[in-house]
Amino acid sequence: MIKSYLITDPDFYGNDLNSFTQTLTSIIDKNSVDFALYRDKKNPNYELFAREFLFTCKQKNVLALLHQDYKLAYKLGAFGVHLNSTQFDLIKDAKKLGLFVVISTHNLKESEAANSFGADAVTFSPIFTSPNKGEPKGLAPLKEIVGKINTKIIALGGITTDEQIEAVASCGVFAYASIRKFI
Repeated sequence: MIKSYLITDPDFYGNDLNSFTQTLTSIIDKNSVDFALYRDKKNPNYELFAREFLFTCKQKNVLALLHQDYKLAYKLGAFGVHLNSTQFDLIKDAKKLGLFVVISTHNLKESEAANSFGADAVTFSPIFTSPNKGEPKGLAPLKEIVGKINTKIIALGGITTDEQIEAVASCGVFAYASIRKFI
């Protein structure tokens, strides 16, 4: 069975901690969520929200990751970290701390690099049309990558329907990630 990976977006909860907690709890309660990523590049209170995110995910038995900051993920006891596509040099450091490491990739070369550096998983995106994410790659490149690396692959980008989940699952991916599917 394909795993699900919730990615948070501040557009859906704003900068109020109570609203954030209520929205996150509601999303998890209404959906099957295996992994969740707290991603908010602009929150000046990121650590405070990250603590609440980790607490809520733990209460709901969801494996929680933080975005980009592997040292904070380790400090707060997160399951892992999701690095961006410019942070390949941090994979080994995050792995040394025992974190589950996901890194964003957008082509075969990046996915192969992540595999060689020891990442636990890569996101490959965008698969389908997604706001502000460029031309969708489609399913053919996704299938190609699944056959070429040993690292777990998480399909990302524009996955909003059950039919799209079935389509990426048929490619042999480990998981799908989405913001809008869960909202």
